[in-house]
Amino acid sequence: MRLEVDIASKSFDNAAGERHDVLAGINFALDAGEVGVIFGPSGCGKSTMLRILAGLDRDYQGHVASPAGARIGMVFQEPRLLPWRSVEENVRIAAPDVDDARLSELFSILELNAHRSHFPGELSLGLARRVALARAFAVEPDFLILDEPLASLDEALAARLREQIAILVGSRSVMTLLVTHNLDDAVRLGDRIFFLSARPARIVHVETIRASRAQRSEANVNEMKADLLRLDLANL
Repeated sequence: MRLEVDIASKSFDNAAGERHDVLAGINFALDAGEVGVIFGPSGCGKSTMLRILAGLDRDYQGHVASPAGARIGMVFQEPRLLPWRSVEENVRIAAPDVDDARLSELFSILELNAHRSHFPGELSLGLARRVALARAFAVEPDFLILDEPLASLDEALAARLREQIAILVGSRSVMTLLVTHNLDDAVRLGDRIFFLSARPARIVHVETIRASRAQRSEANVNEMKADLLRLDLANL
């Protein structure tokens, strides 16, 4: 299973009729079991790219080839839970065929067992993000898209959720694409990191991380981050 992306350009016209170029030269492939990270500055077009890859935006020049019938699981920047449904109901609506054992496993990994009957308004942002992750994994995705899943969380909570994402990704051979502007998240979770320029976004560098996520010590992570910061990617 393989995702092949070749986006030559993506533009839009604003209300004043002014043309804005968003993407220009995005070319990469992603294999099953691989975590690719899209890393770039805020506003460079990362979320626009995700909408294209998810099939939600077809107004672009280029080609995206994904396996026929591939199931997509998506975690948006906001959890987007139905406020009138419980935690368990929010997950089951997206994945009506999920069996009880698999759901219990997901809730256990994400520490949600005590919150099955709670409603979104009763949850913290961190818990709501975990429900969104459970919903995405419950559909047994072939292609998982994570759009800034750790944004606006304090470091301790982000670190815990990062560990849970690593466990879930490691439990299934799924193509995973994570979007972030946090280098720590990119280095800790990614197998390959695609660095984007400012708009119109293009890939300016690809970093491959050979060590498995389990082998990445704090010293390794800090060394990789320091090496990447020395590349001065903003000027490539």
